Amino acid sequence: MATALMLFIAISVLILVHELGHFYVAIWLKVKVEEFGFGFPPRVFSRVKNGIKYSINALPFGGFVKIFGEQGEGQESSESFASRPARHRFAILAAGVLMNFVLAWVLFSIGAWVGAPQVSDEPSSGLPVSIITVLPHSPAEARGLRFGDQILEMRGIGVSLRVEQEKDVSDFVDGFRGEEVIMVIKRGEDIKEITITPRAQVPAGEGPLGISMGRLTTSRVAWYVAPLVGGKILLQTFAAIVGGLWTVVTQLIWHGRAATAVSGPVGIYFFGRDVQALGLSYVLQFVGMLSVNLGVLNALPIPALDGGRMFFILIEKIRGVRMNPLTEARAHTIGFALLILLMAVVTYKDIATLF
Repeated sequence: MATALMLFIAISVLILVHELGHFYVAIWLKVKVEEFGFGFPPRVFSRVKNGIKYSINALPFGGFVKIFGEQGEGQESSESFASRPARHRFAILAAGVLMNFVLAWVLFSIGAWVGAPQVSDEPSSGLPVSIITVLPHSPAEARGLRFGDQILEMRGIGVSLRVEQEKDVSDFVDGFRGEEVIMVIKRGEDIKEITITPRAQVPAGEGPLGISMGRLTTSRVAWYVAPLVGGKILLQTFAAIVGGLWTVVTQLIWHGRAATAVSGPVGIYFFGRDVQALGLSYVLQFVGMLSVNLGVLNALPIPALDGGRMFFILIEKIRGVRMNPLTEARAHTIGFALLILLMAVVTYKDIATLF
């Protein structure tokens, strides 16, 4: 429930910030904004100020901005989106994407200042032994162990061992291969007892549990350095997301399928659940990553997205003639339908991996 609430709030903020980008640039360029709404209709409350209707709506998820002339109307009015030169329309559309990148930079910067866990180089630091990696298809993955779990105690039949160092765990499980043991771990503020069976036959390069261990400390930077670190993380995240999309597209073209994992709402939920247990810094990094994702996806030249609308404006500049409004509207309708279909397929695959 806490994870669902966190994701609900986070995605609402991302959408709202995106729409604020469109809103402020439209105001700056003196294009008429008819309504800015928090949430989605039906409308609960509204107030008109300076000719703009501000509304609070019954579905408290994200928000929207309604700009005069978006659908091609009012071309005779200087306040209409449709009457403006290509550079103005492009700027208004691009502002939403830009705001998502700005928000991600702010979140990454705060996360760097607050501090993030990192593996300590000192084996005798007095820090608890923690799980650093969980290998796929391992006993640890099957039992739900996660990065950051602190290993407090190991229990077997007639024996209990308080864990002081990584070797305690590896020596213990070596003596109980193929037998059920109990790991006492600390996750966040919760103490959990995990029943697990170390593998009797261990794959090459792996251990009986399928984990690596270390000691986690917190790495922080000074507040005046944090914006630079945040900018670096933003660029790295952007490059990783664009690279991942490129891999997916090329695999689809050349192999007819995407071998790279693509997560939908279900995958994001479980990833968010794991991140939430690691603390504020990781939550900020996670939401920042979602914001970059939203920005990149919205910038793609796909009809119905901001990137699709910007693409039509670029075609207009190249041809010197505006796209037929009816043709563009049909393209956006088809694009929207395909996006809904894609979301349904990805969600289905997400759910299928759970069973």
